[in-house]
Amino acid sequence: MMAMSGPAWAQTANVGDVKPIRLAVLGDSLTAGFGLPASSAFPVRLQKALRDRGIAADIHNAGVSGDTASGGLARLDWSIPPDTEAVIVELGANDALRGVDPKVARGALDGILNKLKAKNIAVLLCGMYAPPNYGAEYTAQFNSIYPDLAKAHKVPLYPFFLDGVATDAKLTQPDGLHPTAAGVDVVVERILPTVEAFLKDRAAQLSKP
Repeated sequence: MMAMSGPAWAQTANVGDVKPIRLAVLGDSLTAGFGLPASSAFPVRLQKALRDRGIAADIHNAGVSGDTASGGLARLDWSIPPDTEAVIVELGANDALRGVDPKVARGALDGILNKLKAKNIAVLLCGMYAPPNYGAEYTAQFNSIYPDLAKAHKVPLYPFFLDGVATDAKLTQPDGLHPTAAGVDVVVERILPTVEAFLKDRAAQLSKP
């Protein structure tokens, strides 16, 4: 990915001169970097892409392979560093794959958003889509979780974390689920404008007296 000039709010001659915003990614294997070297995990690649844009961010990888939304809620307090200013929530894929009751996944994600709000931590919520094999009713109930919660909590939503990668054999590992290193770069490229806008808003909030 070619380096591009950063947006006005983050432009600097040296990105190291700017205090980085402290961001964590709370997720599952898609965040943890399953099947990939650590340098190819989503948080690492996102941090590099932001730096190439002139945006200083210190990103903590809070991904645990196999985690569900309920698992993320249970470990939230110790998974997110105390000085975190913003969190990207990427959870729910395992709930959908296992056919977990959408009400359970919804409740857990709602709990995560409530806890982060109570800590004054800004959230970008990443959506997931349920596989069609559980039927139209399950799919509709599950897929509605993310836009509903984003609206209720007034947080930004990135509709589908694996946009541009899911179902593309060239960008997924042999299991057909997890992105390759090239797939992670596509995820980063697609989500980057949303993350930029999210961090811009957060930086503005933090600068208020």
